Amino acid sequence: MPTPHKTRPDPLTMEVLELIGDVVARFHSDYEDAAAAHALTGAQARLLSLLSLEPLPMRKLAQKLKCEPSNVTGIVDRLESRGLVERRPDPADRRVKVAAVTEAGLQVARELREGLRFARAPLAGLSEGERTSLRDLLRRMLEA
Repeated sequence: MPTPHKTRPDPLTMEVLELIGDVVARFHSDYEDAAAAHALTGAQARLLSLLSLEPLPMRKLAQKLKCEPSNVTGIVDRLESRGLVERRPDPADRRVKVAAVTEAGLQVARELREGLRFARAPLAGLSEGERTSLRDLLRRMLEA
């Protein structure tokens, strides 16, 4: 049976990979700073951001955050104690509870998005066509 031939990525591919890594690291650092400005952990901020889009069951939150459901329960508990999140019966199955953002939580999620300096500033320097191209290329990479 033939062994797969392993080749080293070309220099351009390596440079692109390093740049993607740098962008991810800077975005992560900026996100953590924005979360800390609201006395939130990164995980709490990510959960709040997810819930600002739609209420979700704990299991779905755990999948999206790539963590155990028991961890999500603790995060929701802490956000609930601050009045940012609440538990509600799922309209589709009243036996299931969903976590939903409160008005106060929506405000914090909005402020978090607005506080992401790195994400906002460089993208604002690109034209709409460049942002569209970047978005489309990133989508293609994620589909691969």
